[in-house]
Amino acid sequence: MKRQGMVPAFISFITFSTVLLCVIWFIFDKARFIGPILILFGILAWIPIRISGRAVKSASADIIFGIVDTGLLGVAALIGAKYGGVLGAIVGGAVGDSITDGFAGIFEGKVSQFLRNHGIDEARTPMSSSMGKISGCLMGVGITLTIAWSILNLDIGLL
Repeated sequence: MKRQGMVPAFISFITFSTVLLCVIWFIFDKARFIGPILILFGILAWIPIRISGRAVKSASADIIFGIVDTGLLGVAALIGAKYGGVLGAIVGGAVGDSITDGFAGIFEGKVSQFLRNHGIDEARTPMSSSMGKISGCLMGVGITLTIAWSILNLDIGLL
């Protein structure tokens, strides 16, 4: 339990976030690569969970929450940016976040219930909760951006 407490969670969070921000900073002008790189970082966020002694599936409720929440939030922000520029993206993101938090909570609760019913320890710890949500959020928005910019070929003035 000691490897899953506040201090290891903060260290993992700060280290992971710093590396993520540095990578995004250097590739930001190559927008089409941002989605796949965010998905990759979503998977890399599982490493601290494993190092802490937990199975990744024990954080799956947090991961699912992040995928649903931030994947849909990305859609709201893209729509806002397309029709209202920066302010539209901010408003779309803010309003979208409140709606998607509630919607994603339905899935998080269902997955938690499923894990408990199948004997999988899903008790939240600072490490599993923080890295699980980071993982899901990065994968969710990564999928959204990959679909928007690569498959749908949307242009919102960033490319």
